[in-house]
Amino acid sequence: MFSADNLEPYYLSRTDVNHPLASCSKFGLELDGANWPSVEHYYQGMKFEEAALREEIREADHPNKAQKLAANKKRSMRKDWKQVREVVMTRAIYIKCRTHPEVAAALFATGEQKIIETSQYDYYWGCGRDGLGHNTFGKVLMAVRSKLREEQSDQ
Repeated sequence: MFSADNLEPYYLSRTDVNHPLASCSKFGLELDGANWPSVEHYYQGMKFEEAALREEIREADHPNKAQKLAANKKRSMRKDWKQVREVVMTRAIYIKCRTHPEVAAALFATGEQKIIETSQYDYYWGCGRDGLGHNTFGKVLMAVRSKLREEQSDQ
């Protein structure tokens, strides 16, 4: 018998602008009273309470630029950021999937596969160089996939 444990993992990069499940892909979403060009824009903007800074990040022409703007303002970051960052990412991924059926379809297409974010340098969101990272982004995607399936079966 073939079990889900034997499935090959599904690998992706958060920064791949061409992959629908990546946080940097340009699938916009409306959240917290604004239209964001990507999940990454939203995520980077939510690091800050200052409205003007959030707006500057939201208006960045590329997700990488949004990341750089946020990195340059690190001292102004919310004090509770480490406690809320996973919730922020989860909300954004969920809303992205609810807004764009093709993104939800791409997530469902992973079946029961374990999703792994391939960043070699990020041990929190990714798997890290040695594969021992937390893979939080992959876990967020799998949790959203589970929630969307649950909602489908309730309908």
